[in-house]
Amino acid sequence: MTSPTQEEIRLEAARNHQAKWRKWGPYLSDRQWGTVREDYSPNGTAWDYFTHDQARSRAYRWGEDGIAGISDDHQRLCFAVTLWNGEDPILKERFFGLTGSEGNHGEDVKEYYFYLDNTPTHSYMKMLYKYPQKAFPYSQLIAENRNRSRQEPEFELLDTGIFDENRYFDVFVEYAKNSDEDILIQIQVINRGSELKTLHLLPTLWFRNTWSWNQEETKPKLQETNLGNSLNVIEAFHQSLGRRWMYCEQETEFLFTENETNSEKLFGVPNTYAYVKDGINDYIVYARKEAVNPEKIGTKAAVHYLLTINPGETKIIRLRLSNTANLNEPFSQEFDEIFTKRQQEADEFYQRLTPFSLSEDMLQVQRQAFAGMLWTKQFYYYDVEKWLKGDSATLTPPTERKYGRNREWFHLNNEDIISMPDKWEYPWFAAWDLAFHCIPLAMLDPDFAKNQLDVLTREWYMHPNGQIPAYEWQFSDVNPPVHAWATWRVYKIEQKMYGRTDRQFLERVFQKLLLNFTWWVNRKDAEGNNVFQGGFLGLDNIGVFDRSASLPTGGHIDQSDGTSWMGMYCLNMLAIALELAITNPVYEDIATKFFEHFLYIADAMNHIGKEKTNLWNQEDGFYYDILHLPDRQITLKVRSMVGLIPLFAIETIDPEILNLLPGFKQRLEWFIKNRPDLRQNVACMETKGIGARRLLAIVSRDKLRQILQKMLDETEFFGDYGIRAVSRFHADHPYIFDVNGSQFRVDYEPAESSSGLFGGNSNWRGPVWFPVNFLLIESLQKFYYYLGDDFKVECPTGSGQMLTLWEVASELSQRLIRIFLRNSSGQRPVYGGTEKFQTDPHWRDLILFYEYFHGDNGAGIGANHQTGWTGLVAKLIQQFGEYEGQNQEIEIEKKSKAIALG
Repeated sequence: MTSPTQEEIRLEAARNHQAKWRKWGPYLSDRQWGTVREDYSPNGTAWDYFTHDQARSRAYRWGEDGIAGISDDHQRLCFAVTLWNGEDPILKERFFGLTGSEGNHGEDVKEYYFYLDNTPTHSYMKMLYKYPQKAFPYSQLIAENRNRSRQEPEFELLDTGIFDENRYFDVFVEYAKNSDEDILIQIQVINRGSELKTLHLLPTLWFRNTWSWNQEETKPKLQETNLGNSLNVIEAFHQSLGRRWMYCEQETEFLFTENETNSEKLFGVPNTYAYVKDGINDYIVYARKEAVNPEKIGTKAAVHYLLTINPGETKIIRLRLSNTANLNEPFSQEFDEIFTKRQQEADEFYQRLTPFSLSEDMLQVQRQAFAGMLWTKQFYYYDVEKWLKGDSATLTPPTERKYGRNREWFHLNNEDIISMPDKWEYPWFAAWDLAFHCIPLAMLDPDFAKNQLDVLTREWYMHPNGQIPAYEWQFSDVNPPVHAWATWRVYKIEQKMYGRTDRQFLERVFQKLLLNFTWWVNRKDAEGNNVFQGGFLGLDNIGVFDRSASLPTGGHIDQSDGTSWMGMYCLNMLAIALELAITNPVYEDIATKFFEHFLYIADAMNHIGKEKTNLWNQEDGFYYDILHLPDRQITLKVRSMVGLIPLFAIETIDPEILNLLPGFKQRLEWFIKNRPDLRQNVACMETKGIGARRLLAIVSRDKLRQILQKMLDETEFFGDYGIRAVSRFHADHPYIFDVNGSQFRVDYEPAESSSGLFGGNSNWRGPVWFPVNFLLIESLQKFYYYLGDDFKVECPTGSGQMLTLWEVASELSQRLIRIFLRNSSGQRPVYGGTEKFQTDPHWRDLILFYEYFHGDNGAGIGANHQTGWTGLVAKLIQQFGEYEGQNQEIEIEKKSKAIALG
């Protein structure tokens, strides 16, 4: 057996509580301002209540943000990089972006930064920030985007011309851990321009302000200290964290202030403290010497390096944050050796993870996807009861808050490291996003992935009624129920990749999901007929109407996707119950319960008759939503992902499992014999497939062919870069519904949404979304397991090329991967027509992982650091290497090139 890599040894030490390797990590947010947590306004106007302009002067209540920052796992002590080019009106302490009302397509970060590398224990981390040398165009970005319509593209930072002639600094920030409490920091600054430039580099150390909200807490302290070895050192003391020392290379200036609100500036109220949060900003930018504490003590401190950098020159600054006092030579040769060693160990870990012959470009995309997944971990703190009532040290919140956002979630008290969708645009957990994050995370660090799924079902997250919180803007919104799917997949990934079977994790989450499943059945099945009205379901504007709001027609909508998600949920719970039943017979009964419930849902999806809802349209060969009115039912014939989601409800059962569970097998056989009315609407319980497997699926073999005919049609769903959320058919044939003189319509919109209806800056009317594409790939693979090589479909439709479902899944996977790879022209589709990213050697290998992608050309759209669910591409690349290339080194290189060439 191959020896474990050093990173795996560290993970094992963390698992066994021998060392706290995850204690320090990239847990700062990229944006704390404008979040719900910091919003104490009467009407929930989070973006306006706490703005970017206020952030440098106003202490946060619930978290901290910074550039390339790290903190401990309770975010008590924080470190990040601050910069000033001598031109900006403020220090660059945090990333700037537009609020929801400022952007013509909603909120959007307007900076360029890239997560380049990271390991699960954060033993090595690297990221890059591109900092302009001219004054940052804050006002221009706001004004231009405000003036643009939703039909126009966003005005980006590159569009301002500020990076022309390479007038910027590349700022690389790297961390390497010598031990779990000894962190080496290296900052490299490169002048990419053609002129000598000066840069103020201010590595900053500070404590999150907890003392202002709890007057019984001892205030921590930072101070300059002399350890008797002529080193520049800042000593940090925190009552629970203990003492730390930050060693600073080169003799330089220390600046100290307090992490306290500048009330005089913001509110016209005298300051309680002489030194406030923006003191270092005022000292550097406005030369206000009195703004920092001459006694060199405070709760926020910066090390001031004034760097003069020639064109093309690199300047390196090294620091060390350690729990060890009196390090005599913190920057000896050992410092560089540790960095080199940690980089090599990271390479070894990722080589072990994907030991297949893949193109360098593929491996690079995967490595940066993994890096993004790990960099977007964040300390997330939100005690809703305290937030609603206010703290004793602050003014009582307005009465309106008692009737506003999240009031029914008073039990929710989160204080954990959570995987974020995007630490700037979505710096808060999102339930269904997180489920997809856990798939690539399980490849890297199964313990962390399991923790993420476990914690969301704990009593301080899950509502007493069984609902899982959606996201902080509205915890009561309904997301697709994919938690059970993710739990089962993470369990199986750990089993396959690491040889560990964690039944305790599986059982713990399963028990809580029983409550959640009951909530769904009780709350989202209006008529008790196993047809579901899930509401929002995460797919924003995909429907004719806002499915979260009251319908303009009255009545309700029976959702094809809502019902299918529940069918999928049943089968995921069935799979888990069968696994648990192998060692605990009690779960056989529960497995039978989910088996029977699935049959009723499948029947509801497929039954035929004038008096019954029929989500399947025989004439079109597709699933649609049904609008129920008091006097009639109307089929909403929108060809969208809603009609493909029934494919997700599929599970195969191997004969070995049935033989181990005679009670469950007996019940299954009884239904086959005695309930033909239910059996006929399930794909196939009776006929045994490849390997004598049994199949449970909503979609039958015949329906599968009809759905795939549309799904694989390049004039409909099948784009060059994945399955579109809405068929291209609607480009020329929009779906139009008239109600009382108002017109509601669905057009094919392959990029940003042309209106703010139902979803703000997201768009499900034509772009490619990774999470649902990933589920389609898995579903096709499962159908293949049952149907085998004899079942083939035309792919693409009309091409005459007949493929097995495994080959179809592989083709779809390759189209998704192709979004990020260079094609025959050296262009990456993800960057569309942005020339800087396509041709500049300092930009073209830097990968951004967008929220979704243009339905026709694959260009990235929406949040641009959403490594969250777009990080699934890392898993697709791993699967490509494993299944397409194992023991086929020569063939895999050809296939890798073929994908890259498009």
